This record gives sequence, C-alpha cells and structure tokens, in this order.
Amino acid sequence: MAKSNASPTGLDYLLSPTAPPGSVVAVVGDDGFLKHEVLASLRRSLCGGGERDIDWHAFEGPVVEWRDVIDAVGQRSLFGGGGKPVAVIDDADVFVTRYREKLEDFATGKAGGPKAGLLVLDVKTLPGNTRLAKAIAEAGLLVACKTPERGPEVGKHRRDAAKWLTMRAEMVHQTKLTPDAVEVLFDLLPMSLGVIDQEVARLALLAGDGGRVDGALAREHVGGWRTRTAWDLVDAAADGRAADALGQLDRLLQAGEQPIGVLAQLGSTLRKFAAAAANVEAAERMGQRPSLSSALKAAGFAPFKMEAAERQLRQIGRGRASQLADWVLEADLAMKGHNSAPARARLELERLLLRLSREAAAVR
Repeated sequence: MAKSNASPTGLDYLLSPTAPPGSVVAVVGDDGFLKHEVLASLRRSLCGGGERDIDWHAFEGPVVEWRDVIDAVGQRSLFGGGGKPVAVIDDADVFVTRYREKLEDFATGKAGGPKAGLLVLDVKTLPGNTRLAKAIAEAGLLVACKTPERGPEVGKHRRDAAKWLTMRAEMVHQTKLTPDAVEVLFDLLPMSLGVIDQEVARLALLAGDGGRVDGALAREHVGGWRTRTAWDLVDAAADGRAADALGQLDRLLQAGEQPIGVLAQLGSTLRKFAAAAANVEAAERMGQRPSLSSALKAAGFAPFKMEAAERQLRQIGRGRASQLADWVLEADLAMKGHNSAPARARLELERLLLRLSREAAAVR
C-alpha cells in the first residue's frame, strides 16, 4: 500500500494489505465485521496470523494501563517470535480519552524510550480534525471501517466490496462468486459485509466444493419467501399488474409483514425510476439523445435488472415517473401520521399500487 494512501478504507486495506508504517495504527468505525477482518489481516502481515502468535498482545481498552501497553510494544520476545511486538487495544475509545497526550507524543515520536513495536487502536470514533488523528494518518495508518450512506463513496464502496467478496469466496469459502450473484446479493440484502458474507458461505455449501454461485442460485435461496414475495410485488407493481401486486401485498400482510416495511422496499425501486426519468429529461435539456439504459444504470439499477427495468419504466411513463418520489413521500407521511392504523396504512399501499396500474395509465 502506497504511503500516499495513509488513510484508506477498510476495503482498501483488505484489497492491498501490507505491514503499516510508523508506530501507531487506528482502526476506526462501527462496522464490527470489517474491523475484525482488518485486524486479522494486520495480524497475518505482522505476526503470521496464528492464534498463538507471541508478538501479538491484546488489551481491554477500558481497564488497561499505559505502562502495560508501553511494556508490550517496547520489548521484543525473548523466544524469538520473528516479528515486531504489537499491542492491540480493543474498545479503545476510553483509553484514547485517558491517554490522548501520551498517544500524540507516541505517534509523533516525541515519547522517550524504546519503540520496537506497534500500537493498534480499535476505536469507534476518532475525529479527523484532532491532533491524534492527523498524527496517525501522517506517520502511521488510519483505517476507516464504516459503510458510507451517501455521496461518491457509496459507489466506490460497492465496487470494492464486490472485489473483496469475490476474492474471499475463493479463498475462504472455496467457491466462485459470479458478478451477477454479487449484484443479486447487493439488491436483496442490506449493505452489510458481515450479512453478505454469511449468505455467501451458505450459498457455497449449496454449490458444493469447487462450485459456482451465480445469480440464479442467489435469487433462489437468498432472503426467504417474504423477501422474494416483496420483490414479486415490486415487479408486478412496476409492470402495471395491479391485481397481482395486490395479491402479493395481501400475502405479506397476512404473514405479519409491516406496511411501512413493504413501502420501504417498494419506494426504493420507485425512487430509482424517478431518478431515471429525471436523467432522461436532463439529457434532453442538454440537447443529447437520451439512452434509457444509461439513465437506468445511473439511477442505480443492477445489470441483471436492466431489461425488466426498461420495460417497466416505459409502462409507468414519463408523466407518472416524474411523480413517483412525491407519491412515495405522501404514502410515508400518511402511514406515520394520522393514517398510522394498520388498516389505513394498507389503504395507502393499495392506493400507490393502483396508481401504477396499466388501467391508471390508460385514463391519463
């Protein structure tokens, strides 16, 4: 990993692991699975990765004393462990608060005494504008382990996650994870690497040793019948098949699904259609010939959904597509406001489904 990338994301580090420079590493964020994998990768690069590595010393942040940490990183093992000593402070937020000045001096080289080893801080937060964070990023390594929710980081996170999950599937689960399977997993599951990795492990067992997890296998087995029924409802609604969509809705609600949860899944897709329609209009305003597939791709539709999405957007039509975000917002506010009773919430969902029907398109 190049020194110029002193503040990588967790996936950056996992895709290109190496022994870090400097004397301090901070693994920062609330993604416990990603932090675990980064720490395991650090351990492999520094100490060989075995559970009994004598150079790897773990401490509990809320109770450990500074002198114990310094003793651990300042002395090489008498038994010839082969690597530099590493002190890892788990749950280190309290430790950082208590010993911030000492840590700043340690990171910048101002602290006296031998520093043969490395100090690793596992923290939930470490604001980038603090002296400590700046010192670690400049002289050591600061790894951000969180899932971005907005901005260009989202796209990069998805691309990096796809690469890493594919690599991990081969190395850990002994299976080939195809690109369309990754897209299905991203579409059906929350963007949580721990959750997705568990599903990959389960799918690998279904595929067998040396098997192949493709999109068809993932669609068949990921998410359970409720998830599949909810996506069937979304497809039926976007196709304008109101009767089918209402039937799927009835089955979901009878099984105990909450209306607000159904709206969340339906609304996610409808907002993408609204964004695609806006992309088409923006291209026209710029004097360009709009491409429906490009507009849908930019709106976030997965490649394996593109053919169906083009058909569905044509069915919805430009006029309705431009109103979809408003319709979803109206339904959401109604469910959370005076119409919050289950029966009223169901009516809001049914109203939204009927607005998307072929019959509604014909009378506009």
